[in-house]
Amino acid sequence: MSANLQTESGPSVAELVTGIVHDAQNLLGQQLALFKQEVREDIQKARDAALSLALASGLLFVGAIMLCLMCAYLLHELAEFRLWSSFAIVGGVLTLVGGVLAYIGREQLRTVHPIPEKTAKALEENLEWKTKPT
Repeated sequence: MSANLQTESGPSVAELVTGIVHDAQNLLGQQLALFKQEVREDIQKARDAALSLALASGLLFVGAIMLCLMCAYLLHELAEFRLWSSFAIVGGVLTLVGGVLAYIGREQLRTVHPIPEKTAKALEENLEWKTKPT
């Protein structure tokens, strides 16, 4: 009677540990790449919001100068307001519109998160796992 013995053995423990360490390093590299990409996207959002705020501010300034003079003199001529009250009315309206634009820009900036929380936490956990002695 001959016994069927398999002499082939599976991978050694050292090979398995090496494979696990290699996989962990790959995972860590992928998470770091994801983290960098999310930070880039958030920086792009912040840049777009800042550009909108700057453009709104510039347009508000130029528009205020041009229209303020015209509207104030128009109120003075047509409604026969005193000149100073005409300028006060026009200035108040422009200040209100500028305040609304500033509020909208500030709310856009609040949605920007420069550090993605979930990815950062996962990356931190993996770094902690890697640095712990096994």
